[in-house]
Amino acid sequence: MTSTPATAHHLRELARLRRVRDRMDREYDKPLDVEALARGENMSAGHLSREFRRAYGESPYSYLMTRRIERAMALLRRGDLSVTEVCFTVGCSSLGTFSTRFTELVGVPPSTYRREAAAETAGMPSCVSKQVTRPVRNREAPVTG
Repeated sequence: MTSTPATAHHLRELARLRRVRDRMDREYDKPLDVEALARGENMSAGHLSREFRRAYGESPYSYLMTRRIERAMALLRRGDLSVTEVCFTVGCSSLGTFSTRFTELVGVPPSTYRREAAAETAGMPSCVSKQVTRPVRNREAPVTG
């Protein structure tokens, strides 16, 4: 079975999108924006946004913020950093935006989460607490089925 040029192009595009996603996973704490991510793969920001949403069900910005909130949840459960310190540690530059997105994804403000999370996950191995408390972005991803 031979692949068609269209199939080969599609596979190359998916590989580029995977590299962008992997970069966000690795560099979530750095100042990343769609333009910089697109430039790194020689794409336009619009093309990256459209193709990323098509492949992963959410925009690059939403994916990055979900990863940042996920990391923030782990740091807040530890309890040794303030909400402001966690905000900047995970790569957010605005405490207001961080708090708003955190509340949207987790359901409670970061200060409340920090106060209550330690009791909820006490005695739980970190690998289990990470899985149990992982934010789920279901409003922006299209429902398939």
